Amino acid sequence: MSGDLIKLQIKAFSDEQFSTEVANGEFKTLLNPEKYSYKYKIEQNEEQASGTSSSAPRFNKVPPEDLELEFVFDRTGVIVDYGSPETDKDDKVFKDEGNGIIEDIETFKRVVFDYNGDEHRPNYLIISWGTLLFKGTLSEMNITFKLFKSNGMPLRATVNAKFKGFVEDDLRVAMENNSSPDLTHIRIVKEGDTLPLMTFRIYGDSKYYLEVAKANSITNFRKLKVGQQIFFPPINKVS
Repeated sequence: MSGDLIKLQIKAFSDEQFSTEVANGEFKTLLNPEKYSYKYKIEQNEEQASGTSSSAPRFNKVPPEDLELEFVFDRTGVIVDYGSPETDKDDKVFKDEGNGIIEDIETFKRVVFDYNGDEHRPNYLIISWGTLLFKGTLSEMNITFKLFKSNGMPLRATVNAKFKGFVEDDLRVAMENNSSPDLTHIRIVKEGDTLPLMTFRIYGDSKYYLEVAKANSITNFRKLKVGQQIFFPPINKVS
């Protein structure tokens, strides 16, 4: 149904190709955010030669964008998770089960914040909700506790989280090399891969999957074969 509530979702990956999901590395919000904000920045090189009085700033680079989100955690019983008609799940009221919101926040932290021992770095994240599709890592997180039980156990909190956008190395190098913007790739289909997902990993946008299908003479993009080679043409030729 078009009126079904879609919740913001975060998935954690252990690799920068976003192909290996972290075990239990998925988080869905209790309440969807009222807003989210992007921050874009252009870095300028303002160094000047010795003996000169001033110099015009020169373009240096465009760093990955930042995303800022506010999450609400509440176990007072006022939040209802409405059941899905597809799964026949009953409506669920988020009430205190003895630990307040501590377990909810620990689940959130495990996905977005905890250190990945195998990769020696925090997890790579894909954040999706409606038209929002963001790849990056957590850069900063602030937790504000707002309501407590008589024993001091928190029942409500807001988490303000900032994420740094991520661009794959091969895409970044091609973007920064203005004289050679070729983004030609050949990738092998793995279990669980879809053409839109693979296209998103290469170009940072899944909307080019039909052009990729055409370049590979793929008539049914919904049924890729594991081990199949997919050719991704230069991005400046894909419109």
